[in-house]
Amino acid sequence: MTRLHSSEARVLIVEDEFLLALQLEDILEDGGHVVAATLPDSRSLAKLSEAPDIALVDLNLRDGLTGPDVARQLSERYGIPVIYVTANPAQIGDPAATAVGVVQKPFTREAILGAIEFGLHHEGAHRPAGLEAVRSAA
Repeated sequence: MTRLHSSEARVLIVEDEFLLALQLEDILEDGGHVVAATLPDSRSLAKLSEAPDIALVDLNLRDGLTGPDVARQLSERYGIPVIYVTANPAQIGDPAATAVGVVQKPFTREAILGAIEFGLHHEGAHRPAGLEAVRSAA
């Protein structure tokens, strides 16, 4: 497949649905990125040994609605950009400080790769199609 973007990133996937996680892995690897790890729940975050460059975070994980907390922990611990990948963006609540947007499920390859590129280089960049702004719960 043709690579759409030029920046290689170490991407963390936080997703409990096995087939969706595999689909994200394929999209990322085809796009020239490296999957740092795939975590299915909040407890798995403790096993993360290296800081990724960016994270794709679902909200409803194997242990419940813990994705928003995982995103905040990633933001606080590593200061990395967070992209929520969810069908229910209203469940985000207070977004992580480093959240750059939401890709709604079902997603496309272009939406995921565009979101990664924007998350890594969003200074002065135009928000790509498929990446919505994060709205605060306020």
